[in-house]
Amino acid sequence: MTEMWQDEADFEPKSKTQLKNEMHELQQLGVKLVDLGQGALDKIPMSPELNEAVMLARRINRKKEGFRRQLQLIGKIMRNTDVEPIREALAVLENKHQQLVRQHHQLEQLRDDIIAQGDEVIDQLMSEHPMLERQKLRQLSRQANKEKAANKPPKSSRELFQYLKSELDER
Repeated sequence: MTEMWQDEADFEPKSKTQLKNEMHELQQLGVKLVDLGQGALDKIPMSPELNEAVMLARRINRKKEGFRRQLQLIGKIMRNTDVEPIREALAVLENKHQQLVRQHHQLEQLRDDIIAQGDEVIDQLMSEHPMLERQKLRQLSRQANKEKAANKPPKSSRELFQYLKSELDER
């Protein structure tokens, strides 16, 4: 008999504040869904009802009261839905974006190193990626340094970045 009372003591109903916080969290998840592009949204596992609500929210002006109410509806729909697959799919999409940003920064750093250090970095790069054209790398590096010294726009620097991006991203 005491076990039954102990189980009931372990079960505490959620406070009003907890329920509101959960609802706001679901609404914020709904905002993320509304903000996604169509291609990314298609990759998110959603019920037809939730998908329809998100699509409607995308058409409503954000400054209108209707948008806020639509987000509340999205939150209400998600209360009865397993949101973990949605969160996981969003995390994958965000991680992919972070990887692209990281690759972009790495290419920028490589370009800057080539311009600053010249043949030393080019030789190292050629040993790692023999398909690159040494002459083109050296030429763009020299031109970028000349443009920098003459306070001209960094045209060659941009060309070098685009060359590295096109050749190294294909691999």
